[in-house]
Amino acid sequence: MQDVSGCFRLCLPGAQVCGTSSAMTFLRRLQWNDSSVLIHPPGFYIIGFTSLPFVNLYFIFLTFVYVVSVVFNTCVIYIIYVDLRLHNPKYIAVGNLAVVDLVLNTCIIPGMLKAFLAKNNFVPFNLCMVQMYVYYSFICMESFSIAVLAYDRMIAICFPLRHGSINTMTSMSCILGVIWCFCLGIPIFSTAIMTRLSYCDSVNVYSYFCDYAPVFRLACNDNTLQWAVASVLSLVILLGPLSFIILSYMSILIAVFRMKSVESRVKALATCTEHLILVAVFFFPVLIIFMVGLLARIKPDPDLRVLSLSLASCIPPCLNPIVYSLKTKEIKSKVLTMFRRIKVQVVND
Repeated sequence: MQDVSGCFRLCLPGAQVCGTSSAMTFLRRLQWNDSSVLIHPPGFYIIGFTSLPFVNLYFIFLTFVYVVSVVFNTCVIYIIYVDLRLHNPKYIAVGNLAVVDLVLNTCIIPGMLKAFLAKNNFVPFNLCMVQMYVYYSFICMESFSIAVLAYDRMIAICFPLRHGSINTMTSMSCILGVIWCFCLGIPIFSTAIMTRLSYCDSVNVYSYFCDYAPVFRLACNDNTLQWAVASVLSLVILLGPLSFIILSYMSILIAVFRMKSVESRVKALATCTEHLILVAVFFFPVLIIFMVGLLARIKPDPDLRVLSLSLASCIPPCLNPIVYSLKTKEIKSKVLTMFRRIKVQVVND
């Protein structure tokens, strides 16, 4: 663990205080005497995974996860971009999810490798705020993008004859546009109010990145607003899309049981299997972690909690293209065609 060294920035013209623990004590007293003074440190130290054995193996595994995520998501984006036959509402939604997955893992995993594998765990204050904003923007998009795929399945199964007229390129583009505006807009407020806190208690963030709750808990002034915003946004980002997905599948089940042929029922449900895996991989781990913390009244081991949350953040963007995008008939056939061409070229050379 490293001590803070450098200058703390005060929100007063030309004011700064340099030093280590004595500076922290002085700043704490200053905050108590004058609550209008805001104190920002040079940055924060990310200090998760302090007691886990063989933690370096975990970060080597995350390196593999990141490489797989980049390769497969880039492959999906490229195929959808170059193949005009895939320029339809379903694959626009699939391509959108691939872009979100790519940005989400790029936001988290390289920073984790720098902090814990390269032992460079200091994050400048402004960069910390940027990482926080990008992560929560794209975790929001991930959640809503999975819900959009549920919407596509619901329209396809419940309204097969009107699917083309309901789920058009225009309607899908509008839905995705609204989601991007919402998910990029809401975290602006939540991140901006973090700069209204004074950080004079500690600069050690016990997490795997500049996470919202672990950072605002370091404040030495009132963080009630930040706590309320974090609670509300967690419900909106997680339970909102999940509730829509549950309602979508209830509609799908009603439509399926109205089908006369057993073969038609099985075929319709089979098209939902991959999407249900996405839902389970993304939503269930996070919900279980939060439910254990809230309802079980058992405080989980901090390192296990950080490990579980980091896995819940990093694994879905890696698995999404493998279990969903590349399993779709059109993308699968395109990939096979590309490999055949590469094989022929190698043989000819």
